[in-house]
Amino acid sequence: MNQHKNSLSITDDGYLTGKLLVAMPFLQETQLIQSVIYICGHDNQGAIGLMINKHIPNLTFKDLITQLHLNVELEDYTENFDVHYGGPIEITRGFVLHSADYKIDSTVTLGGKICITSTLEILRALATGRGPENFLVCLGYTGWIAGQLETEIQENDWMIVDATKDLIFNTVLDHKWRNSMAAIGVDPATLSIESGHA
Repeated sequence: MNQHKNSLSITDDGYLTGKLLVAMPFLQETQLIQSVIYICGHDNQGAIGLMINKHIPNLTFKDLITQLHLNVELEDYTENFDVHYGGPIEITRGFVLHSADYKIDSTVTLGGKICITSTLEILRALATGRGPENFLVCLGYTGWIAGQLETEIQENDWMIVDATKDLIFNTVLDHKWRNSMAAIGVDPATLSIESGHA
């Protein structure tokens, strides 16, 4: 996590910012199979997003707090939740995707009711029960250079789905991919490699 406002160019005025990218069943890139990615920023320079349906094995929030030496007493009611795998880029860099009921100076609002904060302060708040109601703690992010995401979408690697708080925060990890497709009336079983790249 950064001590100060993150340096990535995250804006809320471009392209697919605030949308979900849902991997098509035939997407073969190992790290992205059946992934659901919240797009934090997308403009003519490229795009960045956080994967919201995969966690980092054997790493819990309490482990993360300990490793960062935050020296906070975890509240008894703080759930020892999983830490999400946000993507393969800068895997040691942390982000918290969260509801808009928590904001500090470094918080960036995305897509209306969803925010992102990447400072240690929000981790301290979560550890002591003062954080947002809904949140995902992520390490790493996913990124695309200029034009790359547009090309992948044209090649039918991704479906675009409206992001909802329910899909992001209230759906269990193993169901997010299928439920995201179901939100736009798509059954993955009806899709094929041939139809995706016709």
